Parts: sequence; structure tokens; C-alpha cells
Amino acid sequence: MIQILTTLLVYAIPSVLAITLHESAHAYAARCFGDSTAYRLGRLSINPLHHIDPVGTILVPGLLLLSSLLTGMGGILFGWAKPVPVNFAMLRNPKRDMIWVALAGPTCNLIQAICWALLLRLMLFLTHDSTVLNLGVSFVHAGISVNLMLMAFNLIPILPLDGGRILTGLLPWRWAYEFSKLERYGLAIMLVLIATGATTFFIRPFLEVGRFMVRLVL
Repeated sequence: MIQILTTLLVYAIPSVLAITLHESAHAYAARCFGDSTAYRLGRLSINPLHHIDPVGTILVPGLLLLSSLLTGMGGILFGWAKPVPVNFAMLRNPKRDMIWVALAGPTCNLIQAICWALLLRLMLFLTHDSTVLNLGVSFVHAGISVNLMLMAFNLIPILPLDGGRILTGLLPWRWAYEFSKLERYGLAIMLVLIATGATTFFIRPFLEVGRFMVRLVL
């Protein structure tokens, strides 16, 4: 039980940080491209309380992680935060700029994963204490895993995920309009993909790219 609680705590800090900075990145990008809606509502903030959804950020990921620890089986650790409000009509070039606003979140997670890897190198340089290193490695592993999974999951090309927004921006206008109609079914589609294990097909390429980038600094 103590081991389970320790693991939950180790994953909690990187998870909150990953989600908070992910959402802040969206808000910052939106403001840079002309929409200050999120900024006015206080979402351009590193205060987790401004972004955390009690169910999506805490309960669902916590239960999934607990289930994984109890059963010894792997699985997809996912969740969600309060969506950052973006008025795409306020962007200087809505169709193009929505790509950059959507891409900001996953990019932030990739940068965080790399920063966790750099932190490990710094710890190895500063100390040889096995207790400190073991704890540090646990946090680093959690930080890298959570950020790469959050990046990869959000890049699945389904609305309202970031990948869906990116695909909408890349498609020709007519196709983008038709694709946007699927957003109302987005949650149902994601649940089906998760239940059938089909998410692996979408996530694996992004995870491999992320792991490659992390290995470059390790």
C-alpha cells in the first residue's frame, strides 16, 4: 500500500505540472496570434487551480494509475483539464493560426519531457547518493512518461483534441468544415478507440519521436 501511495505521489506532481503548462501554452499561443480570451479569463497562468478539472485531471488519471498498479497491467494513462477558451474568429488568420495554437500544448509537453531528462543528467553530475538518485529517477521517469503520453494522446487527429484542430487547419476549407461536424461525437469516438486499443495505432509514432528526442539528451 505504501508503494502504491508513493507511486501516486511521484506521478501527481509531474502530471499537474504537465497539464498546467500544456494549457498555459495554448493560452499564450492564442494571445500571440490575436485572441486574448483565455488571457482575460486568467488562463494564461501557471497556477494549477486555474486549469485543473477535478474529474479529468485527478479522479480519472488517479483511478487508471491505481488500476494499473493493482493489476500489474499496463494501460493508457489519460485525463483532461478545463479546456482553454479560444475564439478562433479573433485569430489573425483563423485557419492557419489554429494549427499553431493547437500545436503549442503538445510542443510544451515535449519540451518538459526533455527538461526532465536534463534534470536527470544534472542530478547524476551533482550527487552519487543512491537514495537521492533513486527518488530522482522515479520523478524523472514519471515526468518523461506523463509528458510524452499527454503529447501523443493530444495529437490523435480527433476533435476536440489538439491533433483534430491541427488536421482541421491543414485540410481544405470544404473538408475542414465536414470534419468539424464530427466534434460532437469526439468523446464517444475516443472511448471506442481506448476500449478497443486502437489508440496505440495513433499514439505509437508520436511516442517514438518523443522518446528519440529525449534520448538525444540522456
